[in-house]
Amino acid sequence: MTKEQKAQYIDELAAELKEAGIFYLADTAELTVEAINNLRRKCFQNNIELRVIKNALLEKAMDRVEDKDFGDLRAVLSGPTSIMFAEVGNAPAKVIKDFRKKNDKPILKGAYVEEAVYIGDEQLDALVSIKSKEELIGDIISLLQSPAKNVVSGLKGQGGKIAGILKTLEERA
Repeated sequence: MTKEQKAQYIDELAAELKEAGIFYLADTAELTVEAINNLRRKCFQNNIELRVIKNALLEKAMDRVEDKDFGDLRAVLSGPTSIMFAEVGNAPAKVIKDFRKKNDKPILKGAYVEEAVYIGDEQLDALVSIKSKEELIGDIISLLQSPAKNVVSGLKGQGGKIAGILKTLEERA
């Protein structure tokens, strides 16, 4: 790779990091060809981009992104590193956890999820439990529907009288 190609690659990677709200860094070294192909397939099926990356180039790209704080992620940039870009915060963590049922790797080095930095493989369970935006919106909608359902059932249960509605709602509270 020439100096110009490296500079162009760093610029492209910096642009990706600037746009990405979510990326994971993992160690996928020593996986067999078959295992890495299976991991790539799982990533593709879950809309995750997986690629091996050089630590020095990633660090330079991180330095060029001024409006994001990558915290201690630079500290995990040693040894073989793969980067996983995703749209859903917990998707890479779920893929890693599921894949490790049959393999020792990938090992989570760190993750950047919506401005929060997670360091180390012990954070994997915390990352799996992160809810996606769609899941949060669903939870909020169900919470908002609950009081409306109580009012509607109160109207039906007591013939529509104000006293009956208040009594029904009081019983359910």
